[in-house]
Amino acid sequence: MRQAFNLTRHKLMIDKPTRSAQKNQKACVLWFTGLSGSGKSTTANAVEQRLYAMGRHGYILDGDNLRHGLNKDLGFTQVDRVENVRRVAEVARLFVDAGLIVLVAVISPFRNEREMARRMMEEGELIEIFVDAPLEVCERRDPKGLYRKARTGEIKNFTGIDSPYEPPENPDIVLKTAERSVDELADDVIAYLQARFEHQEP
Repeated sequence: MRQAFNLTRHKLMIDKPTRSAQKNQKACVLWFTGLSGSGKSTTANAVEQRLYAMGRHGYILDGDNLRHGLNKDLGFTQVDRVENVRRVAEVARLFVDAGLIVLVAVISPFRNEREMARRMMEEGELIEIFVDAPLEVCERRDPKGLYRKARTGEIKNFTGIDSPYEPPENPDIVLKTAERSVDELADDVIAYLQARFEHQEP
């Protein structure tokens, strides 16, 4: 009853390539995945600052921020996590259609859901970035005190503790945040984009 089947897509006169060309960039999704505390949001912020300085148009879809609004009705069960990623991917697809460089910073623990997000985009449009920090490092950082709460049982279904995280098998970029500075990692992402879209720099 909640699904509508009598729908037809409305054809728009301004398309994605036109919007991207207006912004002088190649629209794409930078999908940052990793454990809580690995540095996804911090690195995405640094990358967006560099894009802004280059005159590019980006936007960050941060997992925590989205759970204050769009996804505030979702919990942290496996079903809710899947729906969380689906919604984020749908929004990312709309922003890419608007010609933006979208930076998604979401734990997105399951490979199937990250692959689902990739399938929503055009081929080569989603760039999977594994923000790789060992669990012990993330737990030591614990910027929000979540690991401590998970260890004491105050939080259930916490990724890395009592809910699994499936690392990417073939990510486009690997960022080891325990070994290098945020500035170095952000520079790596920009260099990757410039090499990948050498005929139309991001």
